[in-house]
Amino acid sequence: MKQEFITEITQQMLPYLDNMGLEQLQKVLKVALQNFEIIRAEKDTEQDFSNLNFMELFLSAKRVEGCSEKTLKYYRATIETMLISINKEVKHIVTDDLRDYLTNHQTERGSSRVTIDNIRRILSSFFAWLEDEDYIVKSPVRRIHKVKTGTNIKETYSDEALELMRDECKELRDLAMIDMLASTGMRVGEMVLLNREDINFTERECVVFGKGDKERIVYFDARTKIHLQNYLESRCDYNPALFVSLKAPHERLQISGVEVRLREFGKMLNIPKVHPHKFRRTLATMAIDKGMPIEQLQKLLGHSRIDTTLQYAMVKQSNVKLAHRKYIS
Repeated sequence: MKQEFITEITQQMLPYLDNMGLEQLQKVLKVALQNFEIIRAEKDTEQDFSNLNFMELFLSAKRVEGCSEKTLKYYRATIETMLISINKEVKHIVTDDLRDYLTNHQTERGSSRVTIDNIRRILSSFFAWLEDEDYIVKSPVRRIHKVKTGTNIKETYSDEALELMRDECKELRDLAMIDMLASTGMRVGEMVLLNREDINFTERECVVFGKGDKERIVYFDARTKIHLQNYLESRCDYNPALFVSLKAPHERLQISGVEVRLREFGKMLNIPKVHPHKFRRTLATMAIDKGMPIEQLQKLLGHSRIDTTLQYAMVKQSNVKLAHRKYIS
């Protein structure tokens, strides 16, 4: 308890003392308090309420900023797990507490470095918000640096794999769905929200709502237009959704329905890792390989930061070899 008291006093003096002054203050407090016993007046129930209250305020702020409910649920689970594990008031949590927590989390659960860095980023956001709102003096995550992670080259679909999937389609819906994902690069969550009236067949474009309810225009090719029109003409239901289930009552197709359907294609055709997001990565890689400016690709994919776009666009090694021969050899 003495150390927590000293830490709290030291944090409050951070704006007024340099490192040497803070170190001297800690020494003086340790000597002055060595013959005293310190007892905290607050009850545990008050501590729990305080921590949960801070978390709810943070989540409310993030909701106002436009974070999706899925993201907020992940934030809540991550922060709540940390608070329960460390079992301190947020005002008394220090850098070493968080370092120990991240280390134990990685050891006990066998989490990857990517997962640990995701947790670090969420905790950094939480404590930075507490600092900005003057609930704490300084975020304890400041001295915890980004976790170094290896760069894995994510797989994309080959032209052959895409054609095999198209040939395997027995339903007009599935063919239109695959073409829509492949030619627009939209997120699967964006696709399942589309309605029939959202499609502009004349301009071969449609408006989608991405993360944070950001609106953008995406474009599709002539083949997608034909297959999409054929699919819509074949339907006999009145559901406004662009894609619906094959069986009555023909409800709006959900993300899980798209994922299951694509996995079935993967198993039938022996194509590994068939999932919706791979279409998006494939389009980004193809666009970069063909010389599309990265800024335009960023806008097409709906990324707020260009670094995110660069992570999607993996230049093919064969093109690197050709470029070397052209410019260097």
